[in-house]
Amino acid sequence: MIKITELKKLKRLYKMSLEGAELDKVYICEDTIVHFFLTKDKNMTKQELQEIVSYDQFAQGKALAIYYLSFKARTKKEVQKYLIEHEIDENQIDQVLSALMDNGLINDKAYAENFIQGKIAMASSGPFQVKQKLMEKGLARDTIDDVLAEFYDEENQIEVATKLAEKVVRTKASRLTLNQLKQKIAQNLTSKGFSYAIASIAIDSLELEADEENELDLLDAELEKAYRKYSRNYEGYDLKNRVTQALARKGFDFGSIASALRDYEF
Repeated sequence: MIKITELKKLKRLYKMSLEGAELDKVYICEDTIVHFFLTKDKNMTKQELQEIVSYDQFAQGKALAIYYLSFKARTKKEVQKYLIEHEIDENQIDQVLSALMDNGLINDKAYAENFIQGKIAMASSGPFQVKQKLMEKGLARDTIDDVLAEFYDEENQIEVATKLAEKVVRTKASRLTLNQLKQKIAQNLTSKGFSYAIASIAIDSLELEADEENELDLLDAELEKAYRKYSRNYEGYDLKNRVTQALARKGFDFGSIASALRDYEF
């Protein structure tokens, strides 16, 4: 038989000293002591000690998980990783996770719903980016797809994409031509997880118009830079062609480029 020779309270756990066991002591939590009615001089079998140690891993794991969840909602994968990092026995981790899911402390679907609604409210991410972030947090693809279909339909996507497009217009319009601005908006929206189709709808909804005076100023400035750059090594047709292509890559239309080039000698 194995005998408890001492139960000593430490900062967080109790030290249970043993006689007749392979280990002379084990560290257990108060929940384990209460659950098994453990006291000094109590006797137990080897099997009973194994049950105590196993339960204690579950109890400690559950306490750690609840503490981790007390700060904010977490996914099942995040809690699992946290318990592994704190060296909870992997055989008990599944039981801890099941218990927490049963009482609603872990709910991946609710987590996805809140996450997506938050992104919509902040107008910060499109559906593809949201999906990627949720997958990184360990949510199942089917769960993510179902929640996206319910909460982030095309109407919501267009609304969020339009808000993001308006931000780009406010910060970039004076420095870009109309074509450049539209390209910048499309690039911004697709990088944030919107489809090109949604980006196009958002851009069209803004009904953007060219500021001819601003566009001419931008064209003149870019033409001058391109001319200085290429005139060092080229002349004549080659110079004109390289300047034209450089300006076209910047988003200027060929008609405007041709008009501006009339003032330059090649």
